Amino acid sequence: MTTRLTLIHAMSPLHAGTGQSVGAIDLPIARERPTGVPLLPGSSIKGALRALSSDAHKDVQITRDVFGPETDKSSEHAGSVQFSDAHVLLLPVRSVRGTFAWVTSPYLIRRFARGAREARVDLSKLPGSPAEMKRCLVLGDSLTIATSEGNKVVFEDLDFTVESSSDEALRTFAERLGELLFPDGSADFAEWRRSLADRICLVHDDIMSFLLDTATEVTAHIRLSPDTKTVERGALWYQESLPAESVLAGITVAANVEAANGRSKRSAEALLDHVATLTASLVQLGGKATVGQGTCFVRIAGGQS
Repeated sequence: MTTRLTLIHAMSPLHAGTGQSVGAIDLPIARERPTGVPLLPGSSIKGALRALSSDAHKDVQITRDVFGPETDKSSEHAGSVQFSDAHVLLLPVRSVRGTFAWVTSPYLIRRFARGAREARVDLSKLPGSPAEMKRCLVLGDSLTIATSEGNKVVFEDLDFTVESSSDEALRTFAERLGELLFPDGSADFAEWRRSLADRICLVHDDIMSFLLDTATEVTAHIRLSPDTKTVERGALWYQESLPAESVLAGITVAANVEAANGRSKRSAEALLDHVATLTASLVQLGGKATVGQGTCFVRIAGGQS
């Protein structure tokens, strides 16, 4: 088996819905039941990449080997590549200084590190947790405001005292994540790697749980009557999305394909390399594609035999 990391960087709001309403939100995003962490189902990733593979490659068999046969022939064999759900790793939150911060927490980082270990991606020492809920860890002063009580970071109506601006474990993590998210050596990607280090903010797990509930994007949608130009009866609904710049992470696992039943022998590495070629440009994930949602960069990184 070969394991690689899957990193998803949303360029527009990302809506992976549940198909049922929760409270005042008619179309909420999918969340993990015990933790409430937003996720993008692995089936959504697989479906989007399968469509790209079918459109872009004349070799029909490689698509069948990676993703499995069409539905009417699904009993022949399964696909040899498995896609896990991708969970939020960095949540963009509006900041009074620095425009926005990429916010994460110790639990989200440890969860990401678990997948990274399987993919043989070295993250070195992981950052610890802030000592108190009202404290946070940042790198540098891009997000901080100087006050009589010390440097603070302010998100909407939440303020946090900066515990450290030189946490080496957090810096090492941000630099390694930047290399994975922005692997190109161009000046533009180098600037994005610096931006990640400047904007990353580590908060307490309990604060992260609150932000995951309240810092998502909720928009109202209406359908107008063509005659009166007023809202049609029952045609007002609220939709939740992950905001643009959200970063999610999961894993992709592949097994070797043996020569049998008309299939050619292929290594797990070759199958994952095929998946990586499908992510060379933007990929549309989740729903609401016709209104510009779900435009994402997908990165396949690491590898384990």
